[in-house]
Amino acid sequence: MLYEFYQRQMDMMLPMRTMVHAMQATMGWPHRQPATRTWRRVSATLELIDHLTLSHDRPDYGIDHVIVDGRAVDVSEEPVTATAFGTMLRFRRHDGADLPKVLIVAPLSGHFSTLLRNTIQTMLQHHDVYVTDWHNAREIPPSDGRFGFSDYIDTVISFLEYMGPGGHVVAVCQPCVQVLAAVAVMADTGHPCTPKTMTLMGGPIDARRSPTVVNTLAFERPLAWFERNLITKVPSRYRGAGRRVYPGFIQIGAFMRMNLERHVRAHRELFSLMAGNDRDAVMAIKDFYDEYFAVLDIPAEFYLETVDIVFQRALLAKGELVHDGRPVDPGKIRDTVLLTVEGERDDVCGLGQTAAAHDLCTGISDTRKHHHLQRHVGHYGIFSGRRWETEIYPILSAMIART
Repeated sequence: MLYEFYQRQMDMMLPMRTMVHAMQATMGWPHRQPATRTWRRVSATLELIDHLTLSHDRPDYGIDHVIVDGRAVDVSEEPVTATAFGTMLRFRRHDGADLPKVLIVAPLSGHFSTLLRNTIQTMLQHHDVYVTDWHNAREIPPSDGRFGFSDYIDTVISFLEYMGPGGHVVAVCQPCVQVLAAVAVMADTGHPCTPKTMTLMGGPIDARRSPTVVNTLAFERPLAWFERNLITKVPSRYRGAGRRVYPGFIQIGAFMRMNLERHVRAHRELFSLMAGNDRDAVMAIKDFYDEYFAVLDIPAEFYLETVDIVFQRALLAKGELVHDGRPVDPGKIRDTVLLTVEGERDDVCGLGQTAAAHDLCTGISDTRKHHHLQRHVGHYGIFSGRRWETEIYPILSAMIART
């Protein structure tokens, strides 16, 4: 019923959006802006109304080149292997350079993997980049089966296998736990594709440390509450009809409420810039929210198991996680270099939660463990933006180059 109600609301808004598009076309938007301030304000209002609508389609990565030593190198996006729930994409540079292979593992938390566009672009300067491109669960038929916490670990392992020996892995946010578990499983079995380096960025390895609002919500309610109030079935109009999901529109609502004042302020600024005909300044804000408002649905079993395993019981942090019937012991990792990255102002993943990996990876020597606390950034600043590009990435890139 929850999803059906949301869909009816979206359907009711469709005539208004159609009218908005017609009025924008009459004004010549976006190719021509109205001459008077009054009509620019009208145009800005119409654009803001249209802009605030959620999208459920994956945006384009739009990465067709990378600047290397002052010259543009062509890049193509290629799917190399896939499951029903995710595709492994390779961003192939067309200069023939022999570069270290890096798998970037994106979060499955309500946004598409394109949220890591800047991460990928930056990494492409010195690396052969692969990324986990997760599919929208509402488009995956129930006949394709379930996708839970262990399935995520298995997917990471299979993608690293495809990439081959000598690779590197970078986990951003939520999948830090699954990636650490995957590397531990591979190291324990002597897998030849165990990555040479593992970078964990802003992830809840031990969510009991410095708990944030996100952690507190998971701690204070029983798992049954999440299943009863946040899980729903995909409506009949989609390929995934009948699949139980945690809808992306709920997740984006939760994210917005965490920093509501900031988002309201950003949209006031956006309106002012649009009304003032400052199109260049508009794009930075608009592009961010176009990406932010593109949401995907998460398989119910993955969401619920993540709440239970990562947040409520902290099984990996307590040494109690089991995968395929075997204990997961990060202490078995010996030959992988570890880098953890945290943001000073991260309100999603508290300080110390990612650094907890150092305590668990007892088999890695201290000289092969590295931690970086990035000043003056929140959660997104760890993997996107100026400080990621100029302060965090050089550390990550240098570590990979040394290994």
